[in-house]
Formats: sequence, structure tokens, C-alpha cells
Amino acid sequence: MLAAVYFTSVDWAVLVAYFVGIMALGLFFWRRNNSADQFTAGGRTLSGWLCGMSIFATYLSSISYLALPGKAFVDNWNIFMFSLALPLAAYIAVRWFVPLYRQSGEISAYSWLEARFGLWARACASVFYLLYQIARIGVVMYLMALPMAVLFGWDIRTVIIVTGVIVTAYSFVGGIVAVIWADAIQAIVLLAGAALAVWILLARMPGGPEEVIRVAGEGGKFSLGSSSLWILSEPTLWVVLAFGLFDNLRNFGVDQSYIQRYIAARSDHQAAKSVWLGALLYVPVSALFLFIGSSLYAFYQSHPAELEEVRQIVAEQKLMQEGVSSEADSYLQQVDEVAAGLSDKELGDRVFPHFIASQLPEGARGLLIAAVFAAAMSTVSTSLNSSATLVMSDLYVRLVRPDASDSQQVLVLRCATIAWGVMGTAMAIALVSLTDSALDVWWLFSSVLGAAIVGLFLLGLVVPTLQNRQAVGIFVVALAVIAWMTFSIGAYWPKPLAGLTSPFHPLLVVVVGPVVMVMLGLLVARAGSPTRR
Repeated sequence: MLAAVYFTSVDWAVLVAYFVGIMALGLFFWRRNNSADQFTAGGRTLSGWLCGMSIFATYLSSISYLALPGKAFVDNWNIFMFSLALPLAAYIAVRWFVPLYRQSGEISAYSWLEARFGLWARACASVFYLLYQIARIGVVMYLMALPMAVLFGWDIRTVIIVTGVIVTAYSFVGGIVAVIWADAIQAIVLLAGAALAVWILLARMPGGPEEVIRVAGEGGKFSLGSSSLWILSEPTLWVVLAFGLFDNLRNFGVDQSYIQRYIAARSDHQAAKSVWLGALLYVPVSALFLFIGSSLYAFYQSHPAELEEVRQIVAEQKLMQEGVSSEADSYLQQVDEVAAGLSDKELGDRVFPHFIASQLPEGARGLLIAAVFAAAMSTVSTSLNSSATLVMSDLYVRLVRPDASDSQQVLVLRCATIAWGVMGTAMAIALVSLTDSALDVWWLFSSVLGAAIVGLFLLGLVVPTLQNRQAVGIFVVALAVIAWMTFSIGAYWPKPLAGLTSPFHPLLVVVVGPVVMVMLGLLVARAGSPTRR
């Protein structure tokens, strides 16, 4: 690589020490995972602050650590509206969802759907969630591999495979207690790494913080975007706010990985505390990462040669993925040609890794890379544990072997952990050639796969008189609406139907889908009520 910066022995020492410590934590809890309940719920004895820090670390994945700075670098602070929706979503979760799951006594979030609408609802929600987690693992691992590819000049696909094996092995041996404890430790590493990055960024600017604010402000990097109430085809601040409310309801209200933390807490009060701690911590910290992105914009405006180096690195990575040999006579010319054609959007997810590689002193590089791995490991391990839990409870025990012994359940949990680790790793490799902005891809998956699950829960809670068959019809209609909103704005929508494309931005899928389901449910319930008849 033309601009690769290799680790020093100090950097390696920091990174290796981190990995040894985390793996030791997983092995420490290995002997305690002798039952399915221990693997999935940790004995239901954990404190609220510990579960809350785990929720916070799950939010603060490498999606936040790398994609948020990249988004602010390319665009602005528009996505901060997502974070501002968190407190309201947390209140709704504490008021209705946490008591619902705590009283059920079930480890699966979707057992309530079976009691409310039937087995079909539980099965559909579980399958959607399992697909959603494959997408989440893929995006997180892709972002985790980016800084390593920049630092060492390695093929990003090789990095993804190696890190996928490490994270899957950790999740395999640890269980939920190790995941939660590691999350709490990793949250501290994440915050330390972010604070260090901000301090160095401001120190490297000739005019200090004042210059950062001036340059980024002139570039519109602190803007929240359009405030129009009537534009629904663009990510205005109101569109992102609505997306944030419903997507965070999906997180706090129907996401298995969060619900396992409620169940693992030792009391209802501790479970509620975990929600508030995770939500209220993320709001200012997400602003910190957006500020890093704005500061990176100002930094590279003041150091154009550094930005050109980012272009060269991205160009080399693209040629490497295409199989172009660096020994070819025209290689440097090809690099220059590809670099010249790159857009700022294609550089977004790479600018922070490049800053880490080129600007941080030895030791600090190791800490920041450890922080990126911490962000990814907390999310991937959480996703693997929750996915394995659903495979065991909603598919194996519920549909295949209801009388499964505890040892059989533990075996299924461990096998499912490996299976979802493999599928998530494959998804990450696919993203290498499919995306320029990991955050955009992640939000699309989140909206499409989360909309129907959120809608089913809201339908069951808001329309208590709705019957099973009626719910099936409404669910089918909602899936049609979701499919229309998703595919009608894509490249494969038939040209004769161009006039029937969705007028909504893709982020509104997770808003429109549940709203349609609730409205149809209320209409059906009203039409079937005795007074109406």
C-alpha cells in the first residue's frame, strides 16, 4: 500500500493484551455455562448498571464508531435526530415492553406473539429477526475490517474471515454473562478511544477548536438537514426523527438481544434502569462521534495531501479486490485513475481509519484499533448469542423437539452460534463489493426486516380485540406495502409501473409498515364491534 502505516511493537502489545484479556473473560465464564438458562439469561441475577452498559455498548457498535464519523464527514448531523428519538422510545419500552417480558417468564421475545396471535406470528417474527441479525453482523464486521485493511494493506476479505473466527469463538465459549461483562468493559475502551481521537484531532488543527468549528460550519457539517414537514422522499430531520422513534422501538421493544438483558436483570427496577442508562448514554456519545466526523472534514480541508492519500489507499483496495497485480507496469497509473474518479461518499467510511493510521502516536493506534474491535465484538457477540437463543427456543424446542434435554439445548445453542457466525462473515464479505456507505445499507436492512416485527407487536398491544385470522390478513397487506416501498424505488422495478413508485424515503419503511398495520387493525376491530353491527 502506498500509504500504509504499520503497527509498532507498542501498538501490537496493546492490541494483543486487549484480545488476551477478552478471551480470558470468555474462558472464565465457560465453566458456568452448564445450562441453557445460564447461556441465555445468566441466571437472571445481573444488576441494572451492568445490563445498561451492555445495551449502550451494543448501540455503540462499529456502525457508530466508524460510520457516524464517515456520515458527518460526507454530509452533516442529520442522523443525530435518530439519537434524539431515543428517550421517547426508552419511555415506551419501560412503560409497556419491559413489564410484558418480565412477567412472561419466557426467554424468547416472540413467545408473546404466539399467545396473542398464534404460532405463525412467533415463527415469522423469529425468522425476520434471524435474517436481520445476519445483516447486522455483516455490516459490523465489514466496518471492523476497514481500519485493519488501511493499517496493514491486507485484503479486507482476509481480515473479515480472521476476525469472524475470533469473534465467533469468543461468543461460543462465553454465553450471555461473558457477553454482558465484556460489553461493559468494552464501553469504557470505546469512550477512551473516542476521547483520545477528539483530543488529537483538535491538537493537529493549526487554529485549534475554533478552526474546526469555523471550517466545518462553513461546509454545513453541523446542519441537521432540511426541516420541511412535507418532503417525505428525502431524509429530512423529521423523516429521520420518525425513523429513529420506530427503529428504537424495534431495538428496545422487540429486539431479542435487548430483551435478554431485561430478563437477565435481577428485578423489574433493575431492568428499567438498564434501558434508561443505555439510552441516555448513547445520545451525547453519538454527538461526540458526529463531532469527530465534522472535525475530520476540517482536518482534511486543512491537509489536502492527507485526503489525497486516502484516495490512493481506497483506489489500491479497489484494484486489489479486482485482482489487479501491484507488479503490473501500469499499476500506479491505474491507481491514479481510480483515485481521481472516487466520490467523497466512497471515502466516508475510510477517513477515520486513515486518521488513526497516519496521525496517532504509537500505543494510541493500538488503543483505537482495540476500541474498534471492542465496538464490533460487543455487537457481534450479542447478535450471535441472541440468534442462537431464538434458534434453540423458537425453532428447535418449539417446533422440533419440545422435550429436549438441557444438554441438547446447550448443544443447539453452540451450533447455532457457529452457524450465524459463518453467515454473518459471508455477509460482510459480500458487502465489500456492494456498498460505499455501510450506514445506508444498515438502515435499509434495519427498516425492511424490522418493520413487520414492530407492527405485529403494536397491533397486538393497541388492538386487543383483534383475532388471529384478521391479524394474518393485515400482516400480509403490510408485507405487500413494505415490499412496494422497498423495491419500487430500485433498479429492477418494471418501467411500465414507473408511475406507481413509492413517494417515501426508504427510512420510512419501518414507520409506514407498522402504522398501516395498526390503522387497519383499528378499522377491522371497529367494523366488527357489537355497536357497529
